[in-house]
Formats: sequence, C-alpha cells, structure tokens
Amino acid sequence: MEVDLLFKIAGIGILVAVLNQVLNKAGREDQAMMITITGLIIVLMLVVDKISVLFDTVRNIFNL
Repeated sequence: MEVDLLFKIAGIGILVAVLNQVLNKAGREDQAMMITITGLIIVLMLVVDKISVLFDTVRNIFNL
C-alpha cells in the first residue's frame, strides 16, 4: 500500500476537522457540514480509484 495515499487521507481529515471546528465555533453549522461531506467525497474518490486497481489486478490474476 502506498504511504502517500495514507498521508493524503490523513491530511484531508485534519484539514476537515480544523475547518469543521472553526465553522462550528463561528455558528455556521451548515457550512461545517458541507465541508465534512466534501472531505468525505474527496477521500471516497481516492479510495474508489485504488479499489478499481485492486479489482483489475484480481481479474488479471484469475484470468477473468
């Protein structure tokens, strides 16, 4: 597994957590929720790409 991917996910998580706290303290809960959802979507896009590569590798191993 690539360490770079883990650092990207961790960085996005830290950034989203900080922005979420700042926006919640400022009374903008709706924007904080949108930041959280956006961060989740970005991370899911990164993970889905790697899962696609995994399925292609499994398909090639078993000649499907």
